[in-house]
Amino acid sequence: MLPLYVVNNHGQFNHLILRTLRDMDIEAGMISNMTPPDEVASGCRGIILGGGPTLERAGLTGDYLDLDIPVLGICLGLHIIATARGGAIRRGASGGFGGVEVEVLEQDPLLQGYPERMQVWASHADEVSVVPEGFLRVARSAICDVEAMVSPEERLYGIQWHPEVSHTFNGRLLFENFDRICSE
Repeated sequence: MLPLYVVNNHGQFNHLILRTLRDMDIEAGMISNMTPPDEVASGCRGIILGGGPTLERAGLTGDYLDLDIPVLGICLGLHIIATARGGAIRRGASGGFGGVEVEVLEQDPLLQGYPERMQVWASHADEVSVVPEGFLRVARSAICDVEAMVSPEERLYGIQWHPEVSHTFNGRLLFENFDRICSE
């Protein structure tokens, strides 16, 4: 079975994403965000766009959305998906890292098994302000209207929070759900 690729966007948690997947016995590898799209398409069954400092340093990641492979965007990865598909981001009113209670609005395949409300660890320095056409908003919080969005047809999934950190409620379930999506 092909691995999942974690795309390194120079964020502080990218290696923790990879370690979490490996600890869960999910075959995974890390690649640079400058890896040519044809190499990505032939080498994996799903992509996780990790976090990072800015969209300007996101390399070729926007091109990976057109490979017909499931993509999960975490934090900056969510912003990459949103802007590449015609949405918009803005500076978050709350900024910084911290705990937030997320409300799950819809039980899609990525959030399957989660309660209606849960505590997560998130960065809100930037956030999605306009959801792209064809995407569903599936989670929100009191400080961020778009904590998660999905495009079931394109198999593109984005979340504002960090499931790889221990402060997030049952973050491993999100990775299990994404692994299942990638195996279908």
